[in-house]
Amino acid sequence: MGGVARYLTRDRAAIAAGVVLPLAVAAALLPLRSTWSNTNVALVLVVAVVAVAAIGNRWAGALAAISAAAWFDFFFTVPYYRFTISRSEDIRTAVLLLVVGVAVSQLAARARRLQVLAITDARYLAEIHEAAELAHTARSPDVVVDHVRKQLVSVLDLAGCRFEYGSLIGHPPRLEADGSIMVGRHRYAVEDEGLPAQEIELRTFGNGQYYGRFMLKPKPDSRPSLQARLVAVTLADQAGRAFSAR
Repeated sequence: MGGVARYLTRDRAAIAAGVVLPLAVAAALLPLRSTWSNTNVALVLVVAVVAVAAIGNRWAGALAAISAAAWFDFFFTVPYYRFTISRSEDIRTAVLLLVVGVAVSQLAARARRLQVLAITDARYLAEIHEAAELAHTARSPDVVVDHVRKQLVSVLDLAGCRFEYGSLIGHPPRLEADGSIMVGRHRYAVEDEGLPAQEIELRTFGNGQYYGRFMLKPKPDSRPSLQARLVAVTLADQAGRAFSAR
């Protein structure tokens, strides 16, 4: 019972942090409002969301994402100190902050369950933000797919990457939602052996519907970190959102 009580206490503290921490970070950034772009402010607030998700659960992370979007609106969009946004670019940034915050909080909660560090690398966060913005604004999902394909090559340090639409063919190794590599029914020890030599599939879903898969071509002895593999999964999710939004 003591262990259950500790978990409940921790989750309640994380939920409280989900409300308070984004407010504290937004207030701390106020002196920089005239010199920082709102995009930079949004990225820092995403880090606060990740921190909450890393110590709590996915619901605390989602609450932190909502709180971050609300305080971003209140402090950093015109008119200031009102929950009103008058400029379209600020509306887009606030929506993307919410979307990316929720997505990354789920990723951080998953990482916490696996006892790894939450994703706070600024480059990774920028990649996710960029893909989410393109998924929101692109007229065609093909544009998002091509963008994410290039991002995957960079994030995973691949020799190449292509996208296959439609049905699944064959049984290649696959990159799963938890960042693991599965070969058949067996988990592949990436940290010890590197990525499998053959192409690896990363499936793309939108609203639960399968749309296609990225086929990842590794470099010899490539060993991308679990953090990088989780970012890759999140990037593929953005492509799926572009398909489901058509």
